[in-house]
Amino acid sequence: MQEKINLYIDDLRDCPDGFVIARTVEEAKYYLKNFQIDILSLDHDLGTDDKGNLLPTGYDLVKYICEYGLIVEKIYIHTDNAVGRENMYQTLLGAQKRGFIDKSIKIYNYSITPNKYS
Repeated sequence: MQEKINLYIDDLRDCPDGFVIARTVEEAKYYLKNFQIDILSLDHDLGTDDKGNLLPTGYDLVKYICEYGLIVEKIYIHTDNAVGRENMYQTLLGAQKRGFIDKSIKIYNYSITPNKYS
């Protein structure tokens, strides 16, 4: 049985107590594959590489979750990007309606923790 964790995906914000941080989509995929996720908290914009190119976003991770039918207990969206928030939220709801992800996943269009920066 896999260890259960809460996963916080963000490139800049401080990791809230009780969460494990993933700063990139690749890190997040590692945790999604190797741990049971209770709470998943998503940011949209995850920064740029050393050449200024946008890195994969929280929306890219949402599409990955939907494509592989990954199961988490609860998903919260903590991004400040209003368009990104709506895209992630509607994609997750649509995937549930179409049976790509489990209907038991609770999806929230807001943050579960305060956003903090050091």
